[in-house]
Amino acid sequence: MPISSPNRPQTPLREDMNNVVKHIPTEREQAFLDSIENSKLDRQSINGLKPFLEEKADADVQSFYSKEEIEELRALTGSERDVESRMPVKMTRHYFDLAKNSLPIQRLVKASVSETENLEGSEDPGHQMDYSPVEGLLHKYELGLLYVTATCSAHCRFCYREELIGRKEVQRQDGTVAKKGLALIDDVTTYIRAHNQAVTKNGGKHPGSGREKLREILMSGGDPMVLSNTKIAAWLGALAESGIEAIRIGTKELAFFPQRFDDTFFAMIDRFHETYPDVGLRLMIHFNHPDEFLAKDANGDYIEAPSGILKWHPQTHQAMQGFASRGWISIENQSPIIKGINDDADALRIMQRSLKRVGANNHYFFCGRDIIAYKAFNVPIETAWHILNESQKGLSGVETHARLSITHYKGKTEVVAVTNEPLAGVPGSEKGVVIFKILRNAADAPDRGLVSIVARNPDAIWFDGYDDRVIFDEAGLFEYSRVQARPTEARS
Repeated sequence: MPISSPNRPQTPLREDMNNVVKHIPTEREQAFLDSIENSKLDRQSINGLKPFLEEKADADVQSFYSKEEIEELRALTGSERDVESRMPVKMTRHYFDLAKNSLPIQRLVKASVSETENLEGSEDPGHQMDYSPVEGLLHKYELGLLYVTATCSAHCRFCYREELIGRKEVQRQDGTVAKKGLALIDDVTTYIRAHNQAVTKNGGKHPGSGREKLREILMSGGDPMVLSNTKIAAWLGALAESGIEAIRIGTKELAFFPQRFDDTFFAMIDRFHETYPDVGLRLMIHFNHPDEFLAKDANGDYIEAPSGILKWHPQTHQAMQGFASRGWISIENQSPIIKGINDDADALRIMQRSLKRVGANNHYFFCGRDIIAYKAFNVPIETAWHILNESQKGLSGVETHARLSITHYKGKTEVVAVTNEPLAGVPGSEKGVVIFKILRNAADAPDRGLVSIVARNPDAIWFDGYDDRVIFDEAGLFEYSRVQARPTEARS
């Protein structure tokens, strides 16, 4: 069963929101916004299964699903197992063209009846909404995450945010039930200022949560890059003016539609950097497989340059060069390891090496999250560790910075090691152990660095697969009760 708790505290986590002030662009901010130009983009998106079910998709696109697959999906339409009720179907023409020559990419966006054979999972993985002080903002860790949109150019079937993309209702910590809302600039910047003012007045720590200044924001969703340049710029300018020191943009658009990163976009971020040179910009990209960016020949093989280096897809390479050539932007890739997509050490090795060569760092690989229907996608935890470990053999030190993380309700947790040998004198470790360590912990991170050790279970795809094998649990990873809100943090 997925991890959950019936004990839901009745007070949501809220921080002091005194001195609420309506956001009004400053003169500097407005000058930046006035310089932005939008571009006309045609993603040629294929939305939903309807065009396939009614055979109205373009002829070549229609072939993406076999007749047998279409009939199987049609039979589920409107039932509890309707795949689009779980996760809407969507892809761009660019991604379809890549998928024609790649089974992993097909698996990534192609709906399958297997998705809904088992609908176990959490409506709110990680109880993220426990850390939402204002709608559309999560402030669980030392940074804040924003839901700035509820869609992407294409939809990964394993999406960690299926409850947001699918516009599903989620039970909050206070017992209310509602769909996740999107962030609004006024609400978010007011919260940032109020939080940071409270931190300053209290000598560097928030009096309720113990957090330091909110210095960094991740624009996420959905994918911020589906927004226009002017809407992205509005967020960038407002966040910079509110005192944010670094802004991350989380995106899979380099895979789905690299043409998005055109001259008007780069002109916008150049103008942002000229206006706010002290605000860092970090691009958090999401490549799952090298087929998403490496060029292939007619036989489906990667194309090598005379030097032996693998060539990139021209449009993707151009977009990546646009970011890498701007030294003030850092680029980090992160990806879950998903069954049938990238549970392949050779593919991950090629991806890590190729990304680092063009200036992108390897940040995290993830074990699958406990979303609804997670058992259709997740690779066993120990298998994921072995795949990543094997993939990093032969890579240089700078190419192997990525760690394997699994998101627990307490925070991001590293799968540190899987041993084959017992721990001498430790009962239960006869067939080896798995060691977990908390990397990122909520609020003031009191449990960061603490570890848990469990006896191996090669079939475990979530923490609950080790419930009867816990050897040592100083991190408290196997106590699943929902995080309690502190009274001093509650909004009055």
